[in-house]
Amino acid sequence: MRYLTAGESHGPQLTTILEGVPAGLSLLKEHIDMELARRQKGYGRGRRMQIEKDEVKILSGVRHGKTLGSPITLVVENRDWKHWTNIMAIEPIDEADEVKRKVTRPRPGHADLNGAIKYGHRDMRNVLERSSARETTVRVAAGAVAKRILAELGIQVAGHVLEIGGVRAERLAYESLEELRSVTEQSPVRCFDEEAAVKMMEAIDRAKENGDSIGGIVEVVVEGVPAGVGSYVHYDRKLDAKIAASIVSINAFKGVEFGIGFEAARLPGSEVHDEIVWSKEHGFRRRTNRAGGFEGGMTTGMPIVVRGVMKPIPTLYKPLESVDIDTKEPFTASIERSDSCAVPAASVVAEAVVAWEIAAAIVDQFGQDRMDLIKANIEQMRRHAKEF
Repeated sequence: MRYLTAGESHGPQLTTILEGVPAGLSLLKEHIDMELARRQKGYGRGRRMQIEKDEVKILSGVRHGKTLGSPITLVVENRDWKHWTNIMAIEPIDEADEVKRKVTRPRPGHADLNGAIKYGHRDMRNVLERSSARETTVRVAAGAVAKRILAELGIQVAGHVLEIGGVRAERLAYESLEELRSVTEQSPVRCFDEEAAVKMMEAIDRAKENGDSIGGIVEVVVEGVPAGVGSYVHYDRKLDAKIAASIVSINAFKGVEFGIGFEAARLPGSEVHDEIVWSKEHGFRRRTNRAGGFEGGMTTGMPIVVRGVMKPIPTLYKPLESVDIDTKEPFTASIERSDSCAVPAASVVAEAVVAWEIAAAIVDQFGQDRMDLIKANIEQMRRHAKEF
């Protein structure tokens, strides 16, 4: 199961084609639109989210509410395209107009300069349009399809914000992922700790007043995945490695950890590894979940807990210094977008990419073509693990 995305930030649309989604999956437009709407919310978002109201068009691979097993095409139109039809035109434009609109000033922290060097672009609009986080719109759409696969297999996914701008949420207990989702969906910063949420919003306001931006930490929790998904046999089949790669692939994400993560470096082994227990009711389980649901590249049957670190958005109202690629003269970087914090929205993107990797691994391991066969196979695996 794989997908490809295409489109530019201010182009006419964003597109993703999903290949390998099993036949017989219940999939409706509203399943995807709900996730797209979640991505657009969040305290600290800029004016672009007021312009766009993302909705999907399902153009292939689904008939009468069920997937066919053939490639699924999802499209999200850019409403702001009407203001960019000349700048982003497919057809050639007047040379003088092209020179006038050329972007030659790379912004620190963006892909502008590296991308221009790589592809030989003298107009860095060619880089920044594709490297924009706007691309995550259709990754969330793909993740929505993955979540439908997981939901039919009894697997739940939830994401939330743990930290913004140095303000850390308390590790408050929640009864279920439903409770976690219910509370965080009502929070402007997607934080379960309401007191910390207020302080996070204050930190975002201060950053905006100062012309600055702030980052944070998001966490994704997945429950219901049986033990043994992934592989210890080959490095490129380790599921935790695939999830780690998917997290760091999100724009502005710079780090990832599972379970207690980097804290494991500061603790003795007796406080790191999870003791194994057994009961007739549940079979094998871990007494704790410090490993975050993975051992040896495979799931343990415990909840998957993965966190990602998002750096502050690099485009600031307090611009940083850079150098023009044509004149080689120093300047202060221009503003292309105005989010002061996108961490709450990034938690939705993190949910999507994690859900995709887990769904892809399950489809690969338990049967690729039909949802009914996958359901039967995964239930057999659950019984096997319980009775082992």
